[in-house]
Amino acid sequence: MLGLTEPGPLTPALDGSNAVISGVGPRGRKDGPVATDATRGILHAIEAADVRRFVAVSAAPVVRPPDGDSFINRRLLWPFITTFLRDTYADLAEMERLIRQSTTEWTVVRPPKLTDKALTRTYRTALGTNVPRGYSISRADTAHAILAALNDPATIKQAIGVAY
Repeated sequence: MLGLTEPGPLTPALDGSNAVISGVGPRGRKDGPVATDATRGILHAIEAADVRRFVAVSAAPVVRPPDGDSFINRRLLWPFITTFLRDTYADLAEMERLIRQSTTEWTVVRPPKLTDKALTRTYRTALGTNVPRGYSISRADTAHAILAALNDPATIKQAIGVAY
């Protein structure tokens, strides 16, 4: 993560940019919290470079499952996952808080379990909440949703659930 926590090395890379996309996060449970510190540095660099648009990847379990989600997801999976990965989701929740407080035109994309499947372009999105009964999505379709959000004014200052 060298260079992400301090805005100095990032700022020159952002000069002339219209937007910044961030997918920072831990590779595994033992990596510890990384998203908050990295995002703090990224946000400072964005401000210094005068970039307005920012899209960041978070995770669906950061917030409670939406109304209409399955009993299994609301009462079994979500409580288990958020307990088992408590530090990871606390880090992502703090990252989202920093983003919401920023002066950027931000969007947070919240996928559930990421897979390595191919791009389909046939995923569902939910503005301001997670996708009900959305259990997975490919990294390729998540990237597609991120790029779509960049040019969609309706996603500014919003979290977006994305899933199959």
